[in-house]
Amino acid sequence: MSGATVGHAVRLGLRRGWTEFVQSVRSSQDQWFYLFTAALVVGYLWIRRDADTGTDLPFAAFALPSLLGGLIAFGVVIGPAYQLAMEREDGTLLRHRAIPGGIVGYVTGCLLVNTLSVLPQLLAVLVPSFLLFDGLMAEPSGWLTVAWVVLLSLLAMMPIGMVIGSLVPGVQKVGMWGMLPIMALAGISGIFYPIQQLWGWVQVVAQVFPMYWAGLGMRSAFLPDGAAAAEIGGSWRTWETVAVLGGWAVVGVLVTPVVLRRMSRRQTGSEVAAAREATMQWVK
Repeated sequence: MSGATVGHAVRLGLRRGWTEFVQSVRSSQDQWFYLFTAALVVGYLWIRRDADTGTDLPFAAFALPSLLGGLIAFGVVIGPAYQLAMEREDGTLLRHRAIPGGIVGYVTGCLLVNTLSVLPQLLAVLVPSFLLFDGLMAEPSGWLTVAWVVLLSLLAMMPIGMVIGSLVPGVQKVGMWGMLPIMALAGISGIFYPIQQLWGWVQVVAQVFPMYWAGLGMRSAFLPDGAAAAEIGGSWRTWETVAVLGGWAVVGVLVTPVVLRRMSRRQTGSEVAAAREATMQWVK
């Protein structure tokens, strides 16, 4: 594939991704999803606003960063997984395969739309949180940390969702192969309670995956330096966060295109028709 073909495919993918994002933002269904997610998070923080954190920090300031890390993980894993699984079944991916550079354009569009879709979700949580609670951001410079943590987290975790969407037998299986593992990881990654309360081997397992580091990075952005004493090692471990998230991002860049190419080569028109028929039966 020539460089001109790749460049053209990337431009088309970016245009497609932007168009899908604009349509998503204008969709009442997606707007209600953002508001519902925000209501759950902010409502949880409000109900537990007087809970004891064992520190001088109010509960909202203590819990919000970890919850944001969890929201990013859910959004950029489950969203692409469902999208890819659905577009396998409706023939979208098969049509892209028939176009020179089509897979490159498809992946580019998928990355862009799912990256941009995280922004309104975060804004829907952050805006009411800053209106209702005090002391959420210890230092203004923390917003720079938020920016690079979110970016690295997206690059690290979105390929996981795309691989899941490529490998699951159908859309109905995304919940089993995507949602359940992510929920399990959230349970051991310090999103809902300190990871130090878990067994040592569970802490080791959690630190292998990017969700823990996304939460840690967000806590380092929002919380004061003194709060690092409650973390593993007594510090924010910034370089370790960069290394783990960056490592997952590199692996994703190398592995995801290979998985997508192999999956698209095996897919045929008859399989797409069969998948559609199975989906219709499931809907009935």
